Amino acid sequence: MFLLLHLIVIVVVSSISHGHEAIAQYVPPYTSVVAPVNKHTDASKPLYSVQIMTDYVNMQFLHANFLIDIDAPFIWHDCIVQWNIYPGSCPSNTLCTSPVSCEEFQCTDVRTSYSYENPSCPPVTNSSTLPGWGYCTCPVNVVNPVTGSCSQALLNYDTFTMNTSNGSNFFTGFYGAYPNAACLPSSSFQSFPANVTGVMAFSSSPYAFPAYLYQPLKKTLALCLPSTSSSPGVLFFGTGPYYLLPHSDVDVRSLLSYTPLLKHPNSFGYFIGLKAIVIKQRSITIPENTTTKLSTIEPYTTLRTDIYNRVVQTFSIATIGFPRAKPVAPFGLCFRNFTIGSRVVFKFPDIDFILPDGKKWATSAANSMKQMTNDVACLAFVDGGATPEHAIVIGTFQFEDNFLEFDLENSSFGFSSSLLREQTSCANFNFTITDSS
Repeated sequence: MFLLLHLIVIVVVSSISHGHEAIAQYVPPYTSVVAPVNKHTDASKPLYSVQIMTDYVNMQFLHANFLIDIDAPFIWHDCIVQWNIYPGSCPSNTLCTSPVSCEEFQCTDVRTSYSYENPSCPPVTNSSTLPGWGYCTCPVNVVNPVTGSCSQALLNYDTFTMNTSNGSNFFTGFYGAYPNAACLPSSSFQSFPANVTGVMAFSSSPYAFPAYLYQPLKKTLALCLPSTSSSPGVLFFGTGPYYLLPHSDVDVRSLLSYTPLLKHPNSFGYFIGLKAIVIKQRSITIPENTTTKLSTIEPYTTLRTDIYNRVVQTFSIATIGFPRAKPVAPFGLCFRNFTIGSRVVFKFPDIDFILPDGKKWATSAANSMKQMTNDVACLAFVDGGATPEHAIVIGTFQFEDNFLEFDLENSSFGFSSSLLREQTSCANFNFTITDSS
């Protein structure tokens, strides 16, 4: 009997062991989640949205477009907080979510540590309730990135879904995330681009979207902003690799250089060190302790006045002989296009951001010269004033068709410089749906 029991134990233990090995050996077919990124030019400034699935209705997912904000502390969008959600209870063409009570720790946490900071924001209270619900709701402040105005939203329990990918294909498989977000009425998004109804936070905040994406996904955000509205760019979150057509065998990571991501007090955004700006071998030294912020909301790189003046002066010297044009706001240095047939006679120099470790982020003319009219192009850098909060803010025009990687686990920032020089662009991801099984 003892021998029989011993054999049974060995068989059971062996089965469990092999089961654990099978689980340990399982490798999912995807390495990241992926979503299309669209450029919008119908608001007061160019903005970029990511398309994410928000609800499952009538056997299909509903999609919504969210502004990409790498500084926002949490997600907020067009929805209704409703405590008792059952089939038919939510108004048609409306997204309903469950409320967070003012008595729950998330409410206090968001309000005290992760709320938007803006002088125009009113104090929040616990006076609001929902019909038939025995608890107070959780109002939180949000700041409109288009207008700068402050509003109050209700914190909720939300659900978002994204397609999976192996870096080269757009899979039918799905990945769900369940963040705390906030609801505002549709009227709050009138200043947004058409069909954009929310803000998707991709910052380092524990209430931003990356905090709710778990293994096997690595905490890495890869972003490739398109330069036109006609074709989407791409956003990945995960391990990589990343492939863009026509180079289906070249991992874009092989094109990246890396520099540390820096923290800044009272901000969940991303910052890098900057040692100098070089234009045609002329170097502009950046003062020590100068903060350089990365932004997906500011359309152009903004420089403190003393730095801006030196950049414009140096660029002017480097382009002596190029025909000038009258400045077009918000830019201070513009040029007349001078072509013979379709050939551009003058070639604008690169503007190189020199990082503390000596690495160079080259900004080609595609990311430094903004075409304003058929005849005029302007240097796409803006005077940020004498005392801005951040001396340098690198904006989205400088990001377009550059592949950017925010490695949140290792606090590093990867950048490619213009992909156009590699005969590809951010619009070249293959969004053809492929079965992941």
